[in-house]
Amino acid sequence: MMKSRQQGLTLISAALVGVFLVVVVLIGFKATPAYSEYFGVKRIIGQVADEGSGGASEGDMRRSFERRADIEQSIHTVKPSDLVIRREGGRTVIRVEWERKVPLVSNVSLLFDFVADTSQNQHR
Repeated sequence: MMKSRQQGLTLISAALVGVFLVVVVLIGFKATPAYSEYFGVKRIIGQVADEGSGGASEGDMRRSFERRADIEQSIHTVKPSDLVIRREGGRTVIRVEWERKVPLVSNVSLLFDFVADTSQNQHR
């Protein structure tokens, strides 16, 4: 006689897979605003660096960043004073580093270290 083998997930396995998926989705939902802010900052400093390469002063660039960040409405962590602005070979390079702490549950949080730099992005 042939014995048939059962296949599939047991109830405990299905529960563990479900818990794992819930944790992954929770982390994804919580991390999305932090990465949205990162990509927004990266885009804005690229635009502001182009203005600086066009002759804008450092103060004008900081005000431009502040205006654009206000319009963006997803940038809360980075302030104009956090920008490191320098000139390299006739063009403006902006770099900013920041941390973003994202609470998950209870006393568990994610900590993101972000760095945005325009030195590789400009084509001038």
